[in-house]
Amino acid sequence: MRESSNPIFRGLSKETRQSGAPAGQPGFGQQGGFNQATTMGMGAAGAAQGMQFNQFQQPQAPYQQGTGSRAMTIDDVVTKTASTLGLLIVFAIGAYALVSMNPGLATPLMLVGGIGGFALVMIASFGRKQDNPAIVLAYAALEGLFVGSISFVFANFMVQGVSAGALIGQAVLASIGVFIGMLVVYKTGAIRVTPRFTRMLFAAMIGVVVLALGNMVIALLTGGSTNPLRDGGTIAIIFSLVSIAIAAFSFLLDFDQADQLIRAGAPSKAAWGVALGLTVTLVWLYVEILRLLSYFYSND
Repeated sequence: MRESSNPIFRGLSKETRQSGAPAGQPGFGQQGGFNQATTMGMGAAGAAQGMQFNQFQQPQAPYQQGTGSRAMTIDDVVTKTASTLGLLIVFAIGAYALVSMNPGLATPLMLVGGIGGFALVMIASFGRKQDNPAIVLAYAALEGLFVGSISFVFANFMVQGVSAGALIGQAVLASIGVFIGMLVVYKTGAIRVTPRFTRMLFAAMIGVVVLALGNMVIALLTGGSTNPLRDGGTIAIIFSLVSIAIAAFSFLLDFDQADQLIRAGAPSKAAWGVALGLTVTLVWLYVEILRLLSYFYSND
């Protein structure tokens, strides 16, 4: 199994390899600045799909090393991912309701949720705690705060001519469509997840992150007067489309990693790491789609 460039899945791959099974394939690389919402997004869309991993093949051999833990199955991936996304949705709805009653809570909730969620992803990735359910579920709760508050801001303060429900609904449906579309692409083999494809996509992710961080610094130094990647202009639209495309292709890496771990007979707790990686991708995708839609309905 190939080594993963995904910080989240790399640890899972190493644990599997050290237990006598091969290593896996990447699926996460979206780590940018909070202000640009590069690494954060909804993830609620994935819950409606039921995380359609039921077509993944079952592990070819049981997990025989370690403490006797049973091998990870498709059901583990579905259950853990659904639990993670379900908790995120609950907290997102709660945060949206709180901000609706007191708009002044939007910024604090975004900061707490965004920064806290990012910190937990770093802890899980580099501390090799991807399979820790407490960390994964805590991430989902914090990210729910971020998603709910930022959705309120976009839907109520940054657009006109469309209701908040319609805008958010469009973003959710688009996220569902992208997820299903990329699942079909993966299962049909229309795009193969090869080491070269992985390197190219990972390089593109780094490029997007660097651009987003650079844009954030420039915006801060100029007091927000210069923000070409997020001002709703042509460059901003292109940047959002590129970000959406990268997030969409990242699903292929997520699916392949889950498939490889199942085939390798990784322990069932590894499904929490898969759930975390998928949630991060879904969150990023949703926010970028929501942002792109806000450009088209901009009140400027």
